[in-house]
Amino acid sequence: MTANLLDFDLDGLAAFCDQLGEKRFRATQLFRWIHQRGESNFDQMTDLAKSLREKLKVHAHVQGLSVLSRHDSADGTIKWLFNVGDGNAVEAVFIPEDDRGTLCISSQAGCAVGCRFCSTGHQGFSRNLSTGEIVAQLWYAEHFLRRHLNTPDRVISNVVMMGMGEPLQNYSALVPALKTMLDDHGYGLSRRRVTVSTSGVVPMMERLSQDCPVALAVSLHAPNDPLRDNLVPLNRKYPIAELLAACNQYLEFAPRDFITFEYCMLDGVNDTPEHAQQLVQLVRQHATGKGVWCKFNLIPFNPFPASGLLRSPTPRVQAFAKILLDAGIVTTVRKTRGDDIDAACGQLAGDVRDRTRVAERIAQQRTIVLKPVTDLTANNKEA
Repeated sequence: MTANLLDFDLDGLAAFCDQLGEKRFRATQLFRWIHQRGESNFDQMTDLAKSLREKLKVHAHVQGLSVLSRHDSADGTIKWLFNVGDGNAVEAVFIPEDDRGTLCISSQAGCAVGCRFCSTGHQGFSRNLSTGEIVAQLWYAEHFLRRHLNTPDRVISNVVMMGMGEPLQNYSALVPALKTMLDDHGYGLSRRRVTVSTSGVVPMMERLSQDCPVALAVSLHAPNDPLRDNLVPLNRKYPIAELLAACNQYLEFAPRDFITFEYCMLDGVNDTPEHAQQLVQLVRQHATGKGVWCKFNLIPFNPFPASGLLRSPTPRVQAFAKILLDAGIVTTVRKTRGDDIDAACGQLAGDVRDRTRVAERIAQQRTIVLKPVTDLTANNKEA
């Protein structure tokens, strides 16, 4: 079986070329052809020695993902559905803005975390993506957009690992993919412009700070453990105090001096003034005795039938944001993009094969009603 060269970061490609009896500079040339020029045909890589090209034809290939569908939003957002085989598919989304072009990338087919407000989690989990399958989303999108826009310049300036899946539960494939994105011979992205979003896999946050520190976004969504246990089940394993301690540790190595906390606004669940005040206290002082340098990104919920949840009214979101801002915490409200093509935050579901009996589990959970907000607040005060 030949090797898919999208699976290698530059060090991995250099090791592969060494096995072929080639010097590292040949790996650098090859890496540039693949990622900077989007080339997959070895015969077109004209500055490579013919002997190397012949070896590559025998031992390697450059294989991206086939596109099952593409949807273009009225606001310029583009969503692709990629086939990853065996009945599984993943989605990636390009979001154009005046000062940047952001690509949202998937790391898994489905997701095992099961956050209540995320349609991907309600699909269940099929499998991890390989490094090549993660990188292939960027490889395809970047070079498609260059052709589409008729420009030789880089189009994608920011990458966010916020698509389908929990990136830190696919750590071994994630890190080489991140290194390829950051490498000047690859996509040359800044560490500040590559963001990994996590629901709070604490041990892997610590490893990422050492192996490949990039910008970090944490899906918080609740100011206390009882509520977060219900919304983000991973909290039962890594409660808020442990999560915030890991955030502070990460900041010692991060390219930015703050953590972004993502907070999905759910009507009557986590959007009261009391919840906002709890958040203020949470980031000012927690179990370790230190606050967390952070910004909040409030996310309007994108409803889907299986969730049983509704979007917070805009005035309530604005009032919530004002409490955080008045406390001196940088707070933004995320613009909704790609709503008309189901490409907005929390909507990615793709077409994955469910091997976790998620439909059965959700049906059972429907008998468990969320505790009233007043009870949750009381429980938090008692704690």
